[in-house]
Amino acid sequence: MAADGAEATGDLRVSPTLVIPAGELEISFHTTGGPGGQHANRSATGVALVWNYQASTALTEAQRELLATTLGHRARGGTLRVVADNSRSQWRNRSRARAQLAELVRSGLVRPPTRRATKPSRSARRRRLSNKRHRSETKRLRRRPDIE
Repeated sequence: MAADGAEATGDLRVSPTLVIPAGELEISFHTTGGPGGQHANRSATGVALVWNYQASTALTEAQRELLATTLGHRARGGTLRVVADNSRSQWRNRSRARAQLAELVRSGLVRPPTRRATKPSRSARRRRLSNKRHRSETKRLRRRPDIE
């Protein structure tokens, strides 16, 4: 098996320590639009690959939570869906969909760096207040003069 998940069948190797069993991957085929004439209209070469990471046996609970946090916007109901229909070959599209899913999971399991609170420097605070005073003065000069 290739390390990038580019094979078309079998278990999906995401990383050296993470392998998604083939039984957990749901694959479906569909016809694709675009050029290709009769071939495109009659051949189901487009591939949709779905993986339910919430029910997966390949992940730990911590990994599930991390995927839910990092890929929550892409996942509906704990499932990830990848579609590949660029090629006229079903096998190539299947390989591409598997590679995309592997890359998506790999990137989703990277823990984002923790944010460290920082404080603006003294000169930055001084500059900000100076700019505020200057702006206030500019706006004050635009006003209609007081009649006294």
